[in-house]
Amino acid sequence: MKKDLEELKQLMVKALVEKEIIVDEVVYEKNSANYNVLSVVLDKVGGIDLDTIVDATNIINPIVDAYDFTNDSYILDVTSKERGNIDE
Repeated sequence: MKKDLEELKQLMVKALVEKEIIVDEVVYEKNSANYNVLSVVLDKVGGIDLDTIVDATNIINPIVDAYDFTNDSYILDVTSKERGNIDE
């Protein structure tokens, strides 16, 4: 599946390059609640806000659906890359 995920990542990269959104990571795994999760981590120079994540998700979702990389049901989780350390 690793090759498939890399190919899927490249499709996302091509779709998001115009918006200058970086696809940092694409991972498919079971989470602690035993759900299959396709995690897509995004970044952007200067940071990425929630509206941009929503726009990117709307672009990514049909790509993932069309690619059809698994027969299992899964959750698509699109998030931003964490930046720096948060001191509490």
